[in-house]
Amino acid sequence: MKPSFSIYRHLPRHDTRGASAVTIGNFDGVHRGHQTILRRVVHEAAQRDIAPTVMTFQPHPRAFFAQRGQRPELVPTQISSLRDKAWAMQRLQIRQLVLQRFNQQLADMPAEDFIEKLLVQGLQTRWLLVGEDFRYGHKRMGDVALLRRAGQRHGFEVETLSDVVDEHGYRISSSEVRTALAVGNLERAERLLGHTYRISGHVIHGQKLGRTLGYPTLNIRVPSLCAARSGVYVVRAHGLDEQPLNGVASLGVRPTISDTGRIMLEVHLLDRRVDAYGKLTQIEFLQYLRDEEKFPDLPTMIAAIDNDAQSARDYFALHGL
Repeated sequence: MKPSFSIYRHLPRHDTRGASAVTIGNFDGVHRGHQTILRRVVHEAAQRDIAPTVMTFQPHPRAFFAQRGQRPELVPTQISSLRDKAWAMQRLQIRQLVLQRFNQQLADMPAEDFIEKLLVQGLQTRWLLVGEDFRYGHKRMGDVALLRRAGQRHGFEVETLSDVVDEHGYRISSSEVRTALAVGNLERAERLLGHTYRISGHVIHGQKLGRTLGYPTLNIRVPSLCAARSGVYVVRAHGLDEQPLNGVASLGVRPTISDTGRIMLEVHLLDRRVDAYGKLTQIEFLQYLRDEEKFPDLPTMIAAIDNDAQSARDYFALHGL
């Protein structure tokens, strides 16, 4: 039987008073460093027969303070959607995900209340894993020493974790993944993530322009501050057929045909037509081909797409996919 997976947007939890083994963080991308942390939580929870739990914040605290300070350029880009983050955690056998709203009220909450209301009353925490420099509460006054004192009083253990490093001793972090994706370095992103970069989403109706150009596309919304570099990629689409489907995709604002500024992922499947509207698919990014361009006219754009499709075919021929 599959273990249950619950998402909570409010604490205390509405359906249980069960004890938890907890870690706290943003976990964007659920990269190899995060995976090490989550496996540790699952292991410790199993030893105690309690629920392995992640508390994360929405929006990212850095995004909240950047917007409040009218510094939108400081808002971090997003590696994974909430769906992809939750999927990754569920696969690693996390059983509870808390999406704690990060707002002014939480930013102003005294550190003692953060412990009492969220960790003790909210999750019945019995074991807690945080980074050595974890800060919380009003003006980030709370530290690990305060957590340890509270743990002695309320009956939970506190463990700290130093940075997780790769085989060369470099720290594995979400900011490193963002940097790799921002320059289209998918190989580096894969080494940090432990798997190829993927984005999931439901196929929605687009402008149907691709059909008239001979390149029908699956249109998928992505996070508005998607960490991946805008441009054209060789991809595979999962979940639409028994086997992954080969394709070529454009990620960006479509400057030649649209001025909305909204980022969209448009995927053209090579030599396949599928009825995919409304279906959930996961797009796997395999190779970065070129930057997004604004073309002077449609014929020039079609010639570029012809070239992109051929590049994708060459990739799949070479890699035997």
